[in-house]
Amino acid sequence: MLIEDVAPQKSPVLSVQEVLEPIPEAEVLEIYSDAPLPHITRDIASTEVLEICADLSPPLTSTVPDIAPISRSTKLPKKAIRSSLKASTCDSVFSTLFAGTTGDVLLSNFMVGLGATSIEIGLLSAIAMVANFLQPIGAYLADRTTSRRRFSLQLFLPSRLLWLILVVGIFWFGTHPTESHHLVQWTLALVLVTHILGALGSPSWVSWMAVLVPQRLRGRYFGLRNSVSSLTNLIGIPLLGLIVSTWGGGTLQGYGVVLMLGVLAGLISLGIQFFKADVNPQAVGGEFVVSPNSTRQPQWLAALSVLKNPNYFRFLVYYGLFMFSVSLSAPFFNVYMLKDLGLDVSWVTIYSSLVAGANLVMLVVWGKLADRIGNRPVLVVVGILIATIPLLWLGAGTDSISVLVWLPLLHLLMGGAWSAMDLCNNNIQMAIAPAHQSSSYFAMAAAVGGLFGALGTTAGGFLAQSAWFGGLPGLFALSAVLRLVALLPLMFVREPRSRSLETLFSRSLPRLADKTPKLNISRVGNR
Repeated sequence: MLIEDVAPQKSPVLSVQEVLEPIPEAEVLEIYSDAPLPHITRDIASTEVLEICADLSPPLTSTVPDIAPISRSTKLPKKAIRSSLKASTCDSVFSTLFAGTTGDVLLSNFMVGLGATSIEIGLLSAIAMVANFLQPIGAYLADRTTSRRRFSLQLFLPSRLLWLILVVGIFWFGTHPTESHHLVQWTLALVLVTHILGALGSPSWVSWMAVLVPQRLRGRYFGLRNSVSSLTNLIGIPLLGLIVSTWGGGTLQGYGVVLMLGVLAGLISLGIQFFKADVNPQAVGGEFVVSPNSTRQPQWLAALSVLKNPNYFRFLVYYGLFMFSVSLSAPFFNVYMLKDLGLDVSWVTIYSSLVAGANLVMLVVWGKLADRIGNRPVLVVVGILIATIPLLWLGAGTDSISVLVWLPLLHLLMGGAWSAMDLCNNNIQMAIAPAHQSSSYFAMAAAVGGLFGALGTTAGGFLAQSAWFGGLPGLFALSAVLRLVALLPLMFVREPRSRSLETLFSRSLPRLADKTPKLNISRVGNR
């Protein structure tokens, strides 16, 4: 793909096909540096994280103009790509802080402190997943607009501001003691509304990034971006957990203070969106998908046509089953440590930081490996490893060896493995989804994953409270078996530029035949 300069006074509005085309390696390197090519390292993932954010000001200080539709012949300038990717990387820092305060360990600890049951903890995760079932509607609405940025702000801004209601509720609860279960209901209702808004905006954001990130750089760039996010988790979440556990007014008020900081970080994250090149969905057909010999097809029918794509349908079967098997146990790992093992929230946040640290180290490795051999082989191999994780939780206890050795190693393993799954699951969707219907395909995958994930976490909540099933240990064992079963459909998914598992294993295994005495196979077979 040739990269041409456009008038600097106009904000680039791009089509998906223009950016998803393969581009020469030299131009890929030019995206990240203005230096002559001989002086550019070919390993962009080794660039310092601070260098990415520090160089934002030159290309980003200009005023963001109104959106102007452009023709399909207009190309994205390399400076626009570079500034957009840097802005997106810095955006991940603040969005990670927001996500950390409104979910995962801190929110689970808040619910446990209010006396929430396992079913309510399961519903907390299920709501977030069920909301993803609305993503096809979000894709339909987004593709009728003329600005990815404006559509994202209209949905994500209110979804983040609404968390201030919970802040008010926490401090009201502290000064006017009432039934704690009322605050649990408030939290569940707020999670439902905010995740619905987030689900409607998610397909647009993914399509936006699919346009801005060149195809050859996706593994390395998203690996680097996720590493920045993991570094933020590694440092930020334990500090926030320390504030919660040591706050003078109690852990509930401490969470209220942390939640205010998280909302502020979320608003800063949205402000950084103005430094990313905007995209006009109408430039690629938007509401309609048109081919030379076809009639106009509404976007909602295009979403249903995803099911007619055999290759993507196989991916959906794998993704749905895998999300079900993972969600069956994953939401209850923190509950297991907080309730069953009785660990303090500060310990749990430290363990979460280990997950982030492993993510930070391994994401760049997985990104480069996925670019080299494809996403599918990585998903299969790492998926087998992830299937063993629930069984390893059965070895955790309250003794010093478990607290200081076993649980830290387990979380390091989880962080390293899940960094590959998250990265490659996203990238394989971009690789196998048609460019002209990308938002519909992404939305359908999110909807399937959300539906099956919600079913899994809801079923897990009921099974965890069933004495005849064995509680959480029995739930973990069932999840391990189902995770292995879920990998079977993935074996039949075809990914462009992906190597087969047979070829990889045959090349990676040592050639022992050259180091051992030769055996005449033909003679042995003829005896």
